[in-house]
Amino acid sequence: MTFSNDNMLIASLMGSQIVEQLPRFAAVENELSKHVLPPVSFIPLNNKVGELYTAPDFEPVELWMNDKAKPESAQFFPLSFRSTKDENWWLLPWEPLINIEAKVRQSERYIAKAGKGLIGSIKERWSVDDYEITITGAFYGPMMKGKPADTYPRYEMERLRDYLLTPEAIEVKCEAFQIHNINKISITGMNFPFTKGESVQAYEIKAKSDFPWNLIYKRKKGKIDVGMPTQNFIP
Repeated sequence: MTFSNDNMLIASLMGSQIVEQLPRFAAVENELSKHVLPPVSFIPLNNKVGELYTAPDFEPVELWMNDKAKPESAQFFPLSFRSTKDENWWLLPWEPLINIEAKVRQSERYIAKAGKGLIGSIKERWSVDDYEITITGAFYGPMMKGKPADTYPRYEMERLRDYLLTPEAIEVKCEAFQIHNINKISITGMNFPFTKGESVQAYEIKAKSDFPWNLIYKRKKGKIDVGMPTQNFIP
């Protein structure tokens, strides 16, 4: 039984008494390997004499690389934004959480001094209110450690800021929205809470659905029949 550099480091962190218990640990591990398949080593030692563990060869920069953004095909409910100034859709790099809340606007009236048989109110339905939408997610920078320019997701935050400052409805493309026939949303606010980590920034988007309305009255063309013409009265 031999030690590698990593094994010696872990053994030193666990304490000097761990070296005295190595034969007992090896015996227990050998006994467990006879009954459990496949055998899993639970002590940081190499069982084969003369064989040392070699770590994968990584570049120093790759060790601190963050997880890459997921493509649209790898997301369950991908969400894309587009304004009138954009030619292409902007896909959120990491799939967010989408919450849609629907309400009905109605008028309620109560009967004065109602008896036991009259409980509640008289409800008159008016219309369906706007959908309240909450989009929650996070952006991840390219590097986990380093300078703020290399770790903070500045590009994604600037794109999201531009949509907040756009004075128009934002076109959205998401299966969760299309189920409710929502193709455009009006952003009402954004929240960027404190997020632990140099390369992570959480966000929360508040928005309402925006459906097209035709408020221009078009006058009908044609002749209007007003009845028989009036005749002059002859005495």
